[in-house]
Parts: sequence; structure tokens; C-alpha cells
Amino acid sequence: MSDESGSNGRAPEVRVVDRRWWARPDAGAEGDAEPARKPTYVEELERQIADQAARLQAALAEHRRALDEFDQARARVRRDAAREIERARRAVITDLLEVLDNLDRAIASADASAAAPDALARGVTLVRDLFLAKLAALGVARIDALGAPFDAARHEAVSTAPIDDPDDEGRVVAVVKEGYAIGDDLLRPSSVVVGQQAR
Repeated sequence: MSDESGSNGRAPEVRVVDRRWWARPDAGAEGDAEPARKPTYVEELERQIADQAARLQAALAEHRRALDEFDQARARVRRDAAREIERARRAVITDLLEVLDNLDRAIASADASAAAPDALARGVTLVRDLFLAKLAALGVARIDALGAPFDAARHEAVSTAPIDDPDDEGRVVAVVKEGYAIGDDLLRPSSVVVGQQAR
């Protein structure tokens, strides 16, 4: 039985020959007529790889840009939808305030007339109070205007009235039509009569 590792016990020496003539260190050395070049098919493949890599990077950048635009558009649509819902809600509430005004007028008329049955006045008052409770659940509150200093941002002066007490100068002495607010936003200003001393 022969020993393949040689007489001295070492493994046989293996040599690798690189047959790529353009990759040899002496390729294109001085003295050659022209520098060594890669075969054209290798250059073409490298160019195609570079082109595909550039296209891939451009596609990825475009994809990221499209995702950003989509996220911005979705956020804008949500904001616009919430704004429209709030606007519609306010419009409905403002229309309902006219109904509340008529209930207030019916109560005032029933109180002023001795002939009106008390049951009718109580019934209308209950309906009005229920309606106010429903509006309060939606965040709507009456503006307390009577006796308050006139505030052009929350009150609408429809007339003035002569007063005896100088402390009532510039104050609301009567409310013609109640004002309402939802949170800090005014739905409708109070129509008021402002006290003014005779000059």
C-alpha cells in the first residue's frame, strides 16, 4: 500500500492557475502595445448590473416618495372629514336653536296670560328643559348674558334702555334672544338690550 502523501508525509502541492488574462498582475505592463482589457461580454454584463442597480435605487426612492405622499393625503382626508363633520354638527345645532326660541316664547306667552292653563305651560317647560339637556349632552351651553357687561364678541346689541343705577351702564339689562356656545366656540351671540344712562 503506497503512501499518497509522499515520502516525507506532506500533502501534495496544489496549484491554481487563473486563466483570466485581464486579471493577471502583469496584464497591461509596460512594453505591451495596449493595456489589457476585459472581454466585451464581461464589460457588457457589468454595465447591465450597474444599470439595473441604478434602476432599483430609483424605484425604491419613488416607492418611498409615493408612500410619504399617501400618508400625507390620508392624514389630510381625515382632518378634512373631521372638520366637515364638526361643521355639519354645528349647522344642525344652530337650526335647532330656533325651535328652542319658539319654546321659550310659548312659555313666556303662557306665563303672561292668566287664561292659559298651567298644565300647558308646564308641558312646554318640560319639553324645553329636555331639549336643553340634549343640547348640553352635545356640549352646547347657554350664554349667561343678563346682568353681564356688554361683550361685542358674545353679545349682539339690538337696542339700549334708559337706566337709573349708574352701575348698570354698559351692562345687559334684557335678553331678547338667548345666545349659545359649544365649548369655547360661539354658535350664536345673545341678542341683548344694553343699559344706558340718559345724557
